[in-house]
Amino acid sequence: MHENIIALKLRNTEILSFNKMRNCLYKAKIKNVSKMIKVGEHITLDIIGTAKEYEPSVFERIINEIAKKANVTILNISKYQFEPQGFTILALLAESHISFHTFPEKGIISFDFFTCGKISPSVAINIIKREIKHKRIVKKEFNRDTKSLYHDIYSSAGLQKSYVVNEVLEDFKSKAGQHIEILELEQFGKSLFIDGEIQVAASDEHLYSSTFVGASLKLNKSNERAAIIGGGDGGVARECISKKFNFIDWYELDPEVVEVCNKHLGDIGKKATEKNSVKCVWGDAFENIKTIKEDTYDHIFVDLNDDQFCIDLAAKNMESLVRILKPKGVITAQVGSQDKKPQQVENWLNVFHHYFGNTKLSRVYVPSFDCSWNFSSSINH
Repeated sequence: MHENIIALKLRNTEILSFNKMRNCLYKAKIKNVSKMIKVGEHITLDIIGTAKEYEPSVFERIINEIAKKANVTILNISKYQFEPQGFTILALLAESHISFHTFPEKGIISFDFFTCGKISPSVAINIIKREIKHKRIVKKEFNRDTKSLYHDIYSSAGLQKSYVVNEVLEDFKSKAGQHIEILELEQFGKSLFIDGEIQVAASDEHLYSSTFVGASLKLNKSNERAAIIGGGDGGVARECISKKFNFIDWYELDPEVVEVCNKHLGDIGKKATEKNSVKCVWGDAFENIKTIKEDTYDHIFVDLNDDQFCIDLAAKNMESLVRILKPKGVITAQVGSQDKKPQQVENWLNVFHHYFGNTKLSRVYVPSFDCSWNFSSSINH
């Protein structure tokens, strides 16, 4: 803000402009901040079921009472009456602002109070309840700070969930077309998101990868040669190395995923790409496996997305996977969550049953996913 002129436009009518507005950022340059910096508190109230249209003087009186209770300083008040109905009033504070916007046709009055003062803006609630007749009030309170919320794509209309983000470490689109983000999460540490969906978190990735590889080895303990399709974070490769596989062919579409995970989530992959037992094959895995001899692998780990596109892609190429899998070899895929997407898990299982006539489902709870995750394993008889 500082010396810039701010124009506030309400309902297409410019009603206020001012400069040198005092702000609460203290001119701090926030770069690479891991510690949360709070600049204020914000409250919004949507007052539902208001039966009458109040005079402008009523709102001005309420604002003055709220300002006194919150110990904030009013610098200026601007108001505007709309035709045929509706009213807007805004109080510019030394600490930020208070406003009312009325919607008589909807029976709603909206209230907004943001302050960097020492007293919470929630002190306004009881005053408004007393002064304005209503049926109910929808309240939203939040801090204005350097933390952000990242929407969980598995939220439903009735249950909205978000990850609390302390810092964004990477945010870019790879040459392969994937939106890659590395976020420092409040609860789960550094985490990889691809196309808006969490892939791994530093705090609990070991649960995912160890269950993945362990599920396969329970059905066949041979550890001569393994193929990994996907798994750019390196966790499955790390587990295969720890289980002393002699040869690991890692087929990964997007080398930029591997690079960014090595940079920020190095403890997951533990430099797997540098191990003598690991051969990285970049590009389309299903094209690359066409050159592989029959009966090559004891284990194939399919770490693709669990969406329908990847189910169809795997089904289309399953004969190629069967061809390179040794007799009694095991193919294991992450198939998603029965808790969140039961139909997609069922679709994966149908593919494995069709080609192998058997499947065993393993399950582990992954806290950062907020659900249990499933892995399907089939023996090549």
